[in-house]
Amino acid sequence: MSATPTAEALRAQLEQVLQPSSLEVLDESQAHAGHSGSNGLGYGTHFRVRIDSPLFAGRSRVARHRLVYDALRDFLDAGVHALAIETP
Repeated sequence: MSATPTAEALRAQLEQVLQPSSLEVLDESQAHAGHSGSNGLGYGTHFRVRIDSPLFAGRSRVARHRLVYDALRDFLDAGVHALAIETP
């Protein structure tokens, strides 16, 4: 897996690991240009993920978010500064 943080790469990883029934990945990095954690490129540092997965059934919000963080660990290590997660 390439750990280059793009919306498409995050989406592919989440689809592979969590098999979501719905998924939206937005790169909001441009709105944070000049802020802490910005890489100066305008992409690849700040993401919003809206996701639902059968794997979330019966799990707390914290547990659902932990699954998402675990699935995206390589991207977080590669420079993703902020990840907003929305689950049902």
